[in-house]
Amino acid sequence: MAVKIRLNRMGAKKNPFYRIVVADSRAPRDGRFIEILGNYDPSQQPAAVNVDEEKVLSWMAKGAQPTDTVRNLLSKQGIMAKFAESKKAKN
Repeated sequence: MAVKIRLNRMGAKKNPFYRIVVADSRAPRDGRFIEILGNYDPSQQPAAVNVDEEKVLSWMAKGAQPTDTVRNLLSKQGIMAKFAESKKAKN
């Protein structure tokens, strides 16, 4: 089973915000998910990103793959660098 960390669209028409969730890659975008890791609101200036860093790192350690957009958001938060450091420390 391929597990992805991806965005789940919420909010009203023309006024979206997104949850960052862990979901089976076969599940629909706004369908079933495993766990909520945070949220992303692009309508605010600057865009608001709230992420539970511990949960993200644990899911990535288990093999969950972030989508391109989520990877960019996590990179801006510095989480991708911490994940790379933890992988390097294990070797």
